[in-house]
Amino acid sequence: MSLIRLIFLAMLAVSASSFQALAHAEELLALNSPVFDTAEPKYLPSARNIMIELLPEVPVAQQSSIYAPTTSDLWKRIRDGFAMGELDSKLVTKHEKWYASHPDYVDRMTERARRYLFYITEEVERRGMPTEIALLPMVESAFNPGAYSVSRASGIWQFIPSTGKKFGMEQNWWYDGRRDVINATNGALDYLQDLHDMFGDWELALAAYNCGEGAVQRAQSYNRKHGRPTNYASLKLLKETRNYVPKLMAIKNIISDPTKFALTLPDISNEPYFAVVATASHMDVKLAAQLADISEEEFTALNPAHTRPVILQDNSDLILLPIDKLNTFTENLESYDKPLVTWQSYQPKKGERLDKLAPRFGMSLENLKLVNGISRHGNISNGQTLLVPVSDEESEAEFQVFNMHLADDHGRATRHRVRKGETLSHIARRYHVSVAKLRQWNGPLKIIRPGQVIAVTQPASYSSPNSMRNKTKVF
Repeated sequence: MSLIRLIFLAMLAVSASSFQALAHAEELLALNSPVFDTAEPKYLPSARNIMIELLPEVPVAQQSSIYAPTTSDLWKRIRDGFAMGELDSKLVTKHEKWYASHPDYVDRMTERARRYLFYITEEVERRGMPTEIALLPMVESAFNPGAYSVSRASGIWQFIPSTGKKFGMEQNWWYDGRRDVINATNGALDYLQDLHDMFGDWELALAAYNCGEGAVQRAQSYNRKHGRPTNYASLKLLKETRNYVPKLMAIKNIISDPTKFALTLPDISNEPYFAVVATASHMDVKLAAQLADISEEEFTALNPAHTRPVILQDNSDLILLPIDKLNTFTENLESYDKPLVTWQSYQPKKGERLDKLAPRFGMSLENLKLVNGISRHGNISNGQTLLVPVSDEESEAEFQVFNMHLADDHGRATRHRVRKGETLSHIARRYHVSVAKLRQWNGPLKIIRPGQVIAVTQPASYSSPNSMRNKTKVF
């Protein structure tokens, strides 16, 4: 398969807005192998964001030189692309000291970055952005693909559900596109470019990325009214946003000269870490990892959008694998003669008893609840889709709890530590629930004291009123 055709397939397969494109992508995939395109996959520098019509206009000789590295060290490449000015703020020094005093945290963050940073740097440079932007996930999520905030923001770029949908990231029971490394990276850079076009300044664009363009515009209007400057450092913004750009500048300074802060960065080669493989069949996550001879942890770190232990998403026919494991994967797949899937979805009727349902699939009630993220107190189906074994012949022990990233559609459990001066009414308003519900989940709760922990079940539509991001913003 040619690079152009594979890119074309990738674009069609991930398009969240075009049903016809998805159908056509499946048709094209079906023309070759019954399961996978076993031609040697190519690295796609921008698999889901390249305009296909631009490629034929670039001579082959030029194409090979576009991505030719000028340095073998990715950190140097990033340093060479720094283009933002210094920020005159004591907060930069404050955050430098924090990172310098937490070397273990920096080690974990930069090690996780190893998987994604080359791709992100490629995209940032392709758009003509300063390479400081490639470091932004360090502020947002410390490059943790499983990051999930109290405001339901998800992934290394921390999109909330509504903003993710705005930028084409599908979210359902099986799949969370906000965690898709390629899709979310391109969505985040699209949004940042829009904000830069709006404000004409990267510091203001970053502030708006954190707290929303409306908040920045209101702060600027206030300063204009009072005859004050409207640059980032002069605006009266919420605490998190005031610290947001200084954190990024502190990280930039550390990357620029880690020895100055007594820190050591891991070596990261200036070459692709992962490649894209197009699939045409559902497959267990565990099996995909085994076929590639990698750990499940490595597979889910590259493919965190799959929120269940089986890849069943209709348009999830692209998976990322370490580039040095491609041949291993395709060779093992060709020789594998067992079923690719051991899980299936089941749609129970509303009100169906789970303790009656579990034995039908050879599962204990406890395991059924664990696998599907159901409260241990629940025993009546509310109609949500369940994940169950394909047959009861398999050992129940095989069906371990998968690291599911998304809350189910009906809410998620959380815990609130009572602060001084808080009342039940205050806590109920904060989480958009009733006082009666709090008592139902925690007992009578006649008196609450500072430091006491209260269980709260947040509805799916919940968004913390104290969050500095709303439904029109990225977080």
